[in-house]
Amino acid sequence: MQELPDPRELLARTFGAGGEVALVAAPGRVNLIGEHIDYHGLAVLPMAIARRVRVAFRRRDDTTIRAASAGYGRREFAWTADPAAAAPGDWENYLRAAARVVSMLRGPESLRGVDAAVVSDVPPAAGLSSSSALLVAFMLALLRANGLHATFEELMDVLPEGEQFVGTRGGGMDHAASLASRAGCASLIGFAPLSVRPIPVPEDWGFLAAHSLETAEKSGGAREEYNRRRQAGAAALARLGFASYRAAVAGQPEECAQSLAPGPERDSFLHVTSEALRVEQAVDAMLRRDAAAFGRLLLESHASLRDRLKVSSPALDRLVEAAMESGATGARLTGAGFGGCAVVFCPKPDLAAVRRGLIERFYRARPAFDEDRHLIEAEPGPGACRGLP
Repeated sequence: MQELPDPRELLARTFGAGGEVALVAAPGRVNLIGEHIDYHGLAVLPMAIARRVRVAFRRRDDTTIRAASAGYGRREFAWTADPAAAAPGDWENYLRAAARVVSMLRGPESLRGVDAAVVSDVPPAAGLSSSSALLVAFMLALLRANGLHATFEELMDVLPEGEQFVGTRGGGMDHAASLASRAGCASLIGFAPLSVRPIPVPEDWGFLAAHSLETAEKSGGAREEYNRRRQAGAAALARLGFASYRAAVAGQPEECAQSLAPGPERDSFLHVTSEALRVEQAVDAMLRRDAAAFGRLLLESHASLRDRLKVSSPALDRLVEAAMESGATGARLTGAGFGGCAVVFCPKPDLAAVRRGLIERFYRARPAFDEDRHLIEAEPGPGACRGLP
């Protein structure tokens, strides 16, 4: 893996040397199972990975926020309580969202801006939560620059609203995983009430995050498709008269779904309720070290995302097939879908063989493939609140 550049060098090169410089970081995550259900208040099982967004920053004496990225250029704006959005798809929207989140936490009075530099080795638009990691890291930089502190619960109250500022009506999984994951563990993240339960990942279990080489920017063209799935699931719940999806899962969802007309609402309802049960079963399999059961659940999740929610793609489907042909125990798309990554699961001793098989069966005919960026060993790492620099 290539060494991540030091953002302090980019900060000095872009905005000049001097001043007290601090550093924060927030990791990306791979969601092992529980897709498109966190925004319905249901538990999910992600884990943070070693890839992360790092921000070097120093406080300014005014309300200007200036930031530079090695890959996306320089941005500058005045910090206001209710900032307008930048152009759709522009990375500046996540900086503005972070400023908005801090204003929501503490009010806009007397806040000071920053000069900042951002570097990241989380592949963008890959389903590994690069955007949420940027939002979390830049928010932490603004808080620290202003000498402010917030609890995990306070942050989680406002971070999903910050993401929605960009235009994606997601849930809180990405932010919770980026903040509160524990090294060596997946995180069973529950909502209403918020909870994070570390689930130890067996030492001999291995995971790859394998990129389909198709990207889907949640702040760009895939945004409406993503939001449409959420809306269909909410409409199905209301039509069936359930107060929550938790209540629907506890009932008889397969029978209830028969009263819905065939189409997006029924499909969304069946995906959400079945995926919630798969999360429970996956936690049990992980605690029992039952790799075969865990792998089977990943495949069932992919099938539901492909056939019911229709968020897969031919490249993702082929990637999952290639993983299984290469000896994986299980695989599925991870993240919002419409491109991005698959998570591939197998015993650690088999990782090298599965990697070689994926390169031969899927990547060799694709000249854009970069092994360091597109085929990542995903080790369960700590969140931003647990000792990252």
